[in-house]
Amino acid sequence: MLRNKAPKFISERFSLYLRALTQLEESGVKIISSDDLGRLAGGNGALVRKDLSYFGEFGIKGVGYNVSELRREISSILGIDRRWKVIVVGAGHLGSALIGYKGFRERNFEIVAAFDMDRTKIGTEYLGVPIRDIAELPEFVRRERIKIAVVSVPRESAQAVVDLLVSSGIRAILNFAPVKLHVPEDIFLNNVDLSTELESLTFLLTNLGGER
Repeated sequence: MLRNKAPKFISERFSLYLRALTQLEESGVKIISSDDLGRLAGGNGALVRKDLSYFGEFGIKGVGYNVSELRREISSILGIDRRWKVIVVGAGHLGSALIGYKGFRERNFEIVAAFDMDRTKIGTEYLGVPIRDIAELPEFVRRERIKIAVVSVPRESAQAVVDLLVSSGIRAILNFAPVKLHVPEDIFLNNVDLSTELESLTFLLTNLGGER
């Protein structure tokens, strides 16, 4: 397998392939061609075949892919064929919404705890998820062997939170704070800036959609 040579951004396409395959399996479809899978995922067959080639040989030439088997293989490639414990730092409005997002559990991500500095929240639960004092984070991460954290704190405190996460042993961070963060090279950081996403839409409306 050529896992180490696969480009980082390929995971986004694999997520699209997985969603398409899941829907096909639920609809009773048994076999699909690379061209049809590519079309359903917004790409093409050549790209599907190239993406899969990084991880081995799949399907039968001239026949296609077994939908159930390929779905399982892609789940394994994405690492969601096993359960991942996740923590959320920041139990405000956004953090609470993330805790309540059912899609995480459907993809084997279990939010096991949230951390905050607000004394009125510490010691309570939200949808069954305990909210702990952020001072407890390092010991909790090490004890529970947590590798993934979601950051939903104000920009002013985001870097300090990320530094704490890294020093505690977190290896992958999903950041919702609207600020550029600095992490060591061996830490995986994905940023989601909701304001920037909306600005991209208003840009299109303003410049291409005639909204003036």
